[in-house]
Amino acid sequence: MKNNIEMKLLVKLFVTLILYTLAGYILTILLDYGFGKFSNSFFRWLQLRVEIIYFLYLIVGFCCFFYHYWKKPWLYLDEVVNATKTVYQLNDSSIELSEPLKDVEKQMNQIKMAVLLSQQAVKEAENKKNEMVMYLAHDIRTPLTSIIGYLSLLHEAPDMPVEQKAKYIGITFKKAMRLEKLINEFFEIARYNTHQIKLKKTNMDLYYMLVQLIDEFYPVLSAKGNYAILHADETLTVYADSEKLARVFNNILKNAAAYCSPDTEILISAEQQQDKVIIIFRNQGNTIPPDQLSTIFEKFNRLDDARKSDTGGAGLGLSIANEIVRLHGGIITAGSENNMVTFTVSLPTSF
Repeated sequence: MKNNIEMKLLVKLFVTLILYTLAGYILTILLDYGFGKFSNSFFRWLQLRVEIIYFLYLIVGFCCFFYHYWKKPWLYLDEVVNATKTVYQLNDSSIELSEPLKDVEKQMNQIKMAVLLSQQAVKEAENKKNEMVMYLAHDIRTPLTSIIGYLSLLHEAPDMPVEQKAKYIGITFKKAMRLEKLINEFFEIARYNTHQIKLKKTNMDLYYMLVQLIDEFYPVLSAKGNYAILHADETLTVYADSEKLARVFNNILKNAAAYCSPDTEILISAEQQQDKVIIIFRNQGNTIPPDQLSTIFEKFNRLDDARKSDTGGAGLGLSIANEIVRLHGGIITAGSENNMVTFTVSLPTSF
């Protein structure tokens, strides 16, 4: 880039000097001819010294030109220095430089855009961190408040009837278990984000895993009159960490069971397509708005109704599922339209 600007200045200088010299030479010829027309001794004196005048013309002109082009790089440098001061300014105004510095201008504008995007990413990360702390505090506070409340009752009424005391102890235990589950989920997603999870892959029976999953969820599904149907080849296998993959399908089916309409089916299908295995979970339920659908795999994301209750998880289930699928080199997506919710998991057959 430096050589490019240097070359442009040199070419411009040489062209200017040549044109200036030719113009002076033509002017000298005209002056010599013009002075010869006069009989006055002064003009005759000038005619005899026209070459000296031409020489002085060249000396003065060349000095001016060389000074101008010698100063030019310093002016460009000042221009670039002043432009660098605007690179870190929080505005979307572009940097404009002189014509020879257009390449520099382009690169500086790219740097400024990268700085703006970086600052925006830092701001978004800070906002997400604050939201994460807020949601975590909310989810921990709910069961913790109940635990403190029931323990206070037990402490203040030592002569409480045995049956009532047993009831309160049972509720307190359930709340404590839920609190432990929330904290474990939080630490688990933190481990995935810091890449502390190592996969133990084997060639596993995917069909058997899905059948076993449906059997485990039968009590939960039947409570609302729901049932799961599986469409898959019995010989379907995939190279994956069976324990982690079971967690993915468990979280997806748990989400489907929580939000599906009563007395409806949950359809699970799996098939191999070239070098990928596609697993689809589809259930009937309220259509998820696009703004919630786009953030459904983010941490602490739950639908509004679920967050108002104390029965839901921490909103980390789908985020954990997303991290596990990503570690396997796969993709998990969600779609929702016409009161139908679909989760699609795409896994490579070998990774």
